[in-house]
Amino acid sequence: MKVTKNKYLLGFIVVVTLLALLRLAFEGDSDWTPERAQTTNIKPNEVNEPHKPNEPHKPHKPNKPHRITGVVSYHVEFPDSNDKQLTAARQWGVQPVKNRRDAEQRMKELVYIGASPYYHVDELHASIPYLVPRASVLLYDIGRAFQDSLYVKGVPMHKLIVTSVLRTMDDVARLRRGNSNATENSCHLYGTTIDICYNRYQPITRSVRDDTLKWVLSEVLRDMRQNNRCYIKYEVKQGCFHLTVR
Repeated sequence: MKVTKNKYLLGFIVVVTLLALLRLAFEGDSDWTPERAQTTNIKPNEVNEPHKPNEPHKPHKPNKPHRITGVVSYHVEFPDSNDKQLTAARQWGVQPVKNRRDAEQRMKELVYIGASPYYHVDELHASIPYLVPRASVLLYDIGRAFQDSLYVKGVPMHKLIVTSVLRTMDDVARLRRGNSNATENSCHLYGTTIDICYNRYQPITRSVRDDTLKWVLSEVLRDMRQNNRCYIKYEVKQGCFHLTVR
């Protein structure tokens, strides 16, 4: 069959037109449009805005403050003996540190906990501000949960006060010379154990009754213990919650 010039031109035009339509179809499929955003559940600002870093943690404040309940009994809720805590301390802790110089050589095993927005470390006379990583995370979580609870209960912000952390063997020996009741097998030797004061707190905004803060702290510690995060002993003479990571 002989193809005339006019038929050839007509066929060429048809092919070019089809190719142009196909190209437009594919390009239109790859471009974003508001109509496509509605069908794919993508919002315009999610496409165009750059990624934003996470904002600082802030708990949701309820319309009505949560009730403060405390615990039924401090001795019942926090009964864990030194022997029970010592077993956990030996499991998760470092070998006992001899003195300050020995501690400086063990920094690969220990974490400095002297500064935090969630707790305050008291002036330490018989311990140094170091813990094993597992215990430092526990302390951080307790301090943060405490401030979260204060916020949702409408209580002014306070920091916890840590009164004792890692003790060296020299520290324990010195304590035993001044206090015959001080134990030689102290959980504090292993960097797993923390004393948190329950009758003093550091105010961030304004002070409130210590009893109120103690009730809130007891709720936080009860939850931590029930979640198998730690063992806790309520210490009357020392005025602290004595706890060991588990």
